Amino acid sequence: KYWLVGYLDPLEILKDLVEINTVNQPDKGVKPTIEAPIYIKNLLERLGFKVELIEREGYYSVFGSLGSGEPLMLFLAHYDTVPVNPSMWKYDPFKLTIVNGKAYGRGALDDKSNVAAIIAALNKVVSRGIKSGILCAFTGDEEIGGRRGAMVIRDLLAMRGLRPKYLINGDGHGMYIITRRRNAFKIEIKCKSIKEKMKGKRFKVKFEVRTPIYETRHAAYFMPGVDTHPMIAASYYLRINPKLKVVSINGDFLKSNVIPSWIEVEFLEPNENGEEVVIDEMLTKLLRSIIPIVRAPATPEMYSDYGVSITPNIYEFKDDTHKLIFDVRAMTSRKEALNPIKRAIEENLGEVEVNVYGGTGYLYTSRNSRLVLTACNVLEKINVEPIIVEMAGASDSRYFSPLGCLLYTSDAADDGESVDLG
Repeated sequence: KYWLVGYLDPLEILKDLVEINTVNQPDKGVKPTIEAPIYIKNLLERLGFKVELIEREGYYSVFGSLGSGEPLMLFLAHYDTVPVNPSMWKYDPFKLTIVNGKAYGRGALDDKSNVAAIIAALNKVVSRGIKSGILCAFTGDEEIGGRRGAMVIRDLLAMRGLRPKYLINGDGHGMYIITRRRNAFKIEIKCKSIKEKMKGKRFKVKFEVRTPIYETRHAAYFMPGVDTHPMIAASYYLRINPKLKVVSINGDFLKSNVIPSWIEVEFLEPNENGEEVVIDEMLTKLLRSIIPIVRAPATPEMYSDYGVSITPNIYEFKDDTHKLIFDVRAMTSRKEALNPIKRAIEENLGEVEVNVYGGTGYLYTSRNSRLVLTACNVLEKINVEPIIVEMAGASDSRYFSPLGCLLYTSDAADDGESVDLG
């Protein structure tokens, strides 16, 4: 239904993809099914690509190749999405809705629009008679790190001796050219509850997210000094009221890289004439520790416009244990760079369990690379001002971009070039 005299309509593809639920939320046992990969596979096969479905631990990637021989270009995008909170949506998140030229639907921005755009672009490539040199991959686990998707594709290419000269990762928006993207780490703190009985007045305070400039919940976009993070705000509230104790915390905790839209903290103001309440001394210390932790001076190895950002986005209480997970963004691959954060944890919480995950790599491409200059030239030809930026998105590039990556040509002028196009 999409083929119109050599034209493949990306909006129709996007419509179909949005209607396929590809939410990725492993902590709730939710992962994308094989439905979207099969849909993408069928489209690519119609274009003449040889297509494989690659599965790792229940996550599917679609890998396509056009012709044979050494590939010139790899196109990359992901079809999985972050979870959905229906109460925050005006429209059905699983139905593409167009209003005033804007498309609404889960994945309409991140990242099904880029999947659709790449497939439509590949249709144009094929229609112009190009029959080889092109690879493409569409993965299903970018939102949880990419280890079962982009990393699998990278290792597959290395095993087969396929070394694409260039990588274009469609994982941005607004026609921006993304050349830098910080590494993503998770720091998990686990500590046992310490409960005590205390008399006083109990009350609840609700803290809500505020993003007055750019409406987003993604941790990579959080701007300290501009945006308000509910957990950080609650920590500050506790620090300026040092006599308060914490009874419990509840909130809209979705994912380690998604800022909760709200949290509610039950406090106790000590008073010998008040009611007897069970407070949690460790939870009180944990909440109070957030301020010094997010202000710890981590030491990146490469420059970033946004420095280092640290946000506490997941809190859980299970088996008498508190768990707090921080999302850390920094232009480094060295976990040692996070030692100042660990010291802040130790100073404020003592001996607690601390685990560091992630840190696969970062995107750092020269503004003067051939690929970036070509992208600028193409945009100018269609009367779009080229804007080269560092921003979120581009997550899966980290598997291909760092120095020493085996997938790029050894030609020093072009080695390791990757870029993300909106």
